[in-house]
Amino acid sequence: MAPALLDLAHWSTWAVCAVMKLPQLAAVRAARAARGLSVGSLLLELAGFLVFLRYQIYYGYPLPTYLEYPIIIAQDVILLLFILRFNGHMKRALFYAVTFGGGWYMLTLRKWIIDLAMNFCTLISAASKLAQLRCLWQTKDSGQVSALTWSMSAYTCATRIFTTVMTTNDL
Repeated sequence: MAPALLDLAHWSTWAVCAVMKLPQLAAVRAARAARGLSVGSLLLELAGFLVFLRYQIYYGYPLPTYLEYPIIIAQDVILLLFILRFNGHMKRALFYAVTFGGGWYMLTLRKWIIDLAMNFCTLISAASKLAQLRCLWQTKDSGQVSALTWSMSAYTCATRIFTTVMTTNDL
């Protein structure tokens, strides 16, 4: 029973992650605006995903435990570019690319750095959600925020906790 459930959780997580940001991207693209979306929230989310991906690769975890992260990261980068474009801040894209590229490299300079960064991932994820909620509160406009994207994200978080613990025993 457990292996079948684990496989189902892996496959469903990958499937949902493959399309998770598409409703958000479609809403932003159709409106040609990014009202209600927080760049800070997206940057924190992207940082958390990059740390988690780097951690999984660094420790040689099985590909099924992190296969969706490159897909989500690509979708987040596209969404970030849309937001920057529609907010008139495209010049910041290079700065963000250099910062994240440097961070990717620095995470594995020492084992303690990647371990510490991974321990902060839950806090980073929570901060990302709080930044988005703060933006919604301040603007009083949900604009192009997609409830479907948020729902899919909640589902994949829950399944990934299950699959990671079951596959790697890494709490």
